[in-house]
Amino acid sequence: MATNVTTSNNLTSKSLKKGFASRQLRNAIAFGLTMLVTLIALGLLAYLLIYLVIHGAGAINWDFITKEPTALGETGGGIAPSLVGTGTLILLAMIVGVPLGIGFGIYLSEIAINSRFARITRIAINTFIGVPSIIAGIFVYFVLVKPMGNFSAIAGGAALGIIMIPILARTAEDVLQLVPNSIREAGLALGVPRWRVILTLVIPAARGGLITGGVLAIARVAGETAPLILTALGNEFFASSLFEPTDEITLRILKYARGPYDVWHEQAYGAALLLVVGVALGSLLLRITTRGQRIKAQ
Repeated sequence: MATNVTTSNNLTSKSLKKGFASRQLRNAIAFGLTMLVTLIALGLLAYLLIYLVIHGAGAINWDFITKEPTALGETGGGIAPSLVGTGTLILLAMIVGVPLGIGFGIYLSEIAINSRFARITRIAINTFIGVPSIIAGIFVYFVLVKPMGNFSAIAGGAALGIIMIPILARTAEDVLQLVPNSIREAGLALGVPRWRVILTLVIPAARGGLITGGVLAIARVAGETAPLILTALGNEFFASSLFEPTDEITLRILKYARGPYDVWHEQAYGAALLLVVGVALGSLLLRITTRGQRIKAQ
């Protein structure tokens, strides 16, 4: 009897050791694969940045940032109208996209929650996130550009704002759902109206996440080109009105990259480098601004 128990214990011990060794092997393989994929992704990003620096750093100077483009084939000139136009279009996009996007997120997270309409809305939002951005450009072209009779910054900002809405809505809902229910319950227990609980307790608690979502949405639309071809069109000079065609940095990159002149190609790389650096600085500023504002479970 004792021999049988000893044999059984030995078999169990060997089985446990074998299982432990198998799990360790699978864990090592998974870790190695994820590390390899991470290194490949970082390597590609580093290669892209180095490539832009090598080919575009020489084009960046004070004139490049402050002057208008020169005539065809001439050297010098800059992309000042593109930089101003980019800022204008992003500001207009924020005016359109931020209130509607965050409003959608608040509605889905705090009001509708599990209603049938909310479920349908979530499906629609997830669908629109994956829709090609040129669809927004086509929509705004027929709704604004054709009735107005001209391309404009208003139309470009509207197209970019439409692209921002589903991104902000999805992010806002996810972030607001991370706010502990105890915060809502505490406000409601004191007799505070629900709308005031949302505005004064829930949204401030999720402020860091909402800002992060906003910056990500801005970074997304800052690199869009297709919808702007059908809405803002582009301009060689500073636009004097929001109802005129407006240049944007990605439109300038597209034009210079497709052009026949070497100086244009160099300036296209320089503009791309400025765009990447601008997005990186925005992300860094975001981390500094929202430091210590992460949602903490209670």
